[in-house]
Amino acid sequence: MSEPSPKESRSGLDPWAVDDLPAPPATRGMGLLAVIGPGAIILGVSIGSGEWLLGPAAFVRHGLSLLWVTGVAAFLQTVFNTELIRYTLYTGEPIFTGFMRTRPRSTFWAWTYAALSFLQVGWPGWAGAAAGAIFYVGWGRLATPEDAEAVYWIGVAAFAVCVLVLLFGRRIERTLEILNWILVVAILGGLAALALAFAKGPAWGAAAAGFAGFDAVSGKFDFFPEGADWFLIGAFAAYSGAGGVINLMLSNWARDKGFGMGAKVGFIPAAVGGKKVSLGHTGRVFRPGPESLPVWRAWWRIVAIDQWGVFFTGALLGMALPAVLYVSFLPKGQDIRGLAVAAELASAMAARGGPALAFVVALMGAWVLFKTQLDILEGLTRAITDILWTGSRRIRAWRGGDVRVVYYSVLAAAVLFGLVALRQAQPIILLQLGANAAGIVFAVSAIHVLRVNTTLLPEELRPPLWRRVALVLMAAFYGFFVVLWIASRF
Repeated sequence: MSEPSPKESRSGLDPWAVDDLPAPPATRGMGLLAVIGPGAIILGVSIGSGEWLLGPAAFVRHGLSLLWVTGVAAFLQTVFNTELIRYTLYTGEPIFTGFMRTRPRSTFWAWTYAALSFLQVGWPGWAGAAAGAIFYVGWGRLATPEDAEAVYWIGVAAFAVCVLVLLFGRRIERTLEILNWILVVAILGGLAALALAFAKGPAWGAAAAGFAGFDAVSGKFDFFPEGADWFLIGAFAAYSGAGGVINLMLSNWARDKGFGMGAKVGFIPAAVGGKKVSLGHTGRVFRPGPESLPVWRAWWRIVAIDQWGVFFTGALLGMALPAVLYVSFLPKGQDIRGLAVAAELASAMAARGGPALAFVVALMGAWVLFKTQLDILEGLTRAITDILWTGSRRIRAWRGGDVRVVYYSVLAAAVLFGLVALRQAQPIILLQLGANAAGIVFAVSAIHVLRVNTTLLPEELRPPLWRRVALVLMAAFYGFFVVLWIASRF
């Protein structure tokens, strides 16, 4: 009688190999900045979606009492992120592969998450929104519907520059990490300086009260504003923090950073400057024991700093600082969603600070949104590449097993899809569609991560009870907003 298949291979994938858990690098002093990194990438993405566009649109429309959504979302997403990395620390695989290791079949989950990825982030709304800010920098005024053709071609150019950046370097994850450290430090520092210099005093108190759901204007708690636009608020909730498949991409970046067993399986190199690297299509795991568990706990401390210290703290600041600026300069109730959404703050600040200040703010917006588009385009390409690389022997054998060929083929397909999508609607509409799709992704994947980490991981490494409860609450939280959005459509 044949032995039963290992539990990780019952959906059709190859079983794990066994290896030793590598020790983490030293984390003393400034050396810590070289060890962490995925948190900076995902924080950079979050600043460019919810924090710079959808959050301000929601606050100007409905008030700062909605900041409670950001507080809850950032907490739940940080727990979610660390659970994604838990799987990668143990296996060296991205979470998409973990999903594919569950029943019914690996191919079912491969198609499901590939479709969800394109549904959410296949629309290049960030490049289109960056184009609106770039237009303001170049033309000195807000874009109007008559400028749609010019904005489109600027968006195409921004999209093309994203591709050029991804061609160079040794390890693509490292390129993104460096760019995002620059983004996070410069943008959060710049926003803090602008907020301290120009935000109205009452806005600071209103923002602090808003994290508790209290509306300082009406003097009462207002968790769900009257006449709420649930399409906007549902999108804002999903992109408070990162959002949906963007969070899932975190485990791919953690693998390429070499977190835990990720150091044993290889990474995706760049086309120019990188060399062919053997990327394992299946993970390598370690046996928990007296020698490996202290090393595991050392890795877990790095993950905690990366996510709670960088992502969680930065997500709260990244939403609050633009919020106090926007509500200080734009009247409540205004709908700023349009071609010029990324330049609305710059235009409003021009009257008080002059054209030079407006130019700086518009340039900040253009950089944030361009950088976000770069990260999301790379993350989408990386996720689909990993799904294909794991699930298909034929693709792994293509062109001598060079994963770069697969990666850049997927990138080309994503760019072509994006160029068509840019023609279909205004960028902010594309972003709202993607963000509401992110709510669906969260509702599904939170339960799926719970299933993976409580069935495939050894008992010693499984999440404690409070984390399991948090994942269930996360699915309910985002499912609630999805239901309200769908109900509002009918």
